[in-house]
Amino acid sequence: MFSNPLSYDEPVFRPPSEAYSLIFQVTTGCSWNKCAFCEMYTQKQFKIKPEEKIFAEIDIAAKQLPNTRKVFLADGNAMVLSIERLIGILTHLKHSFPKLTRVSAYAIPKDMKNKNVEDLKKLQQAGLKIIYVGIESGDDELLEIINKGETAASTIQAMKKVKQAGIKSSVMIINGLGGKKHSKNHATNSAVVINAIEPEFLSTLVLSFPYGADHFKTRFKGEYQELNILDLLIEQQTFISQLELTETVFRSDHASNYLVLKGILNRDKHTLLNHLSVAIQKPELANLRQEWQRGL
Repeated sequence: MFSNPLSYDEPVFRPPSEAYSLIFQVTTGCSWNKCAFCEMYTQKQFKIKPEEKIFAEIDIAAKQLPNTRKVFLADGNAMVLSIERLIGILTHLKHSFPKLTRVSAYAIPKDMKNKNVEDLKKLQQAGLKIIYVGIESGDDELLEIINKGETAASTIQAMKKVKQAGIKSSVMIINGLGGKKHSKNHATNSAVVINAIEPEFLSTLVLSFPYGADHFKTRFKGEYQELNILDLLIEQQTFISQLELTETVFRSDHASNYLVLKGILNRDKHTLLNHLSVAIQKPELANLRQEWQRGL
């Protein structure tokens, strides 16, 4: 019987696709932790777990779960660690789990600022196969308002290095993030960034308010008018219509999404836009989730 040997500082988050991965919390919290929309790590102070403690947890877990194939490195942006620290962890994981096929982690673009392509190639060769990045928006004005600490240019620069190194990326855009005032620019400029970086995976989710919309408005440095369901559909339609990709796997199936969309872009772009058009023009015919249908 497996008794968890890992020391977690709760809460611990991971992408849906890492549901069956073994999670090692190599950092606590997020090194930035200033985004207006994010409440995930506000309860935590950012810390780096000592290497000897990480290695000890890996050793114990390897004895109990020797057939582990996937590992996820938490918390919010484990990629903030130095190349040397990351390679040490990846090497220890590879030696400890002989059937390991991939290691993944959350990241933010600024994590790549002091890492060149050759550095990132070393990580890929050591086992890091995919990173998950919340881009949120490609609109510089909105990025400044939400205190993301990034620009469209810094995001593109970072993600191009990741791609050149052979590390896959799964990126996210937040539908409704800028409210009505920024909706069009948010959709259009986010498409520009995604086209420039061509991620292997792309998802959208709808802005949520875990502490209520009023709480978000106090953190949002500017005018914010929440989008209604129709506005959200139109914003996503604008975003997808301007995407020019080759074979990016697209998913809009998070619990927050009003309309489940799945496909390969740009192969399925026409089909996705048709689904959105139906939802906008004749919502009663669209496959909308029941709770969203009531909101239209």
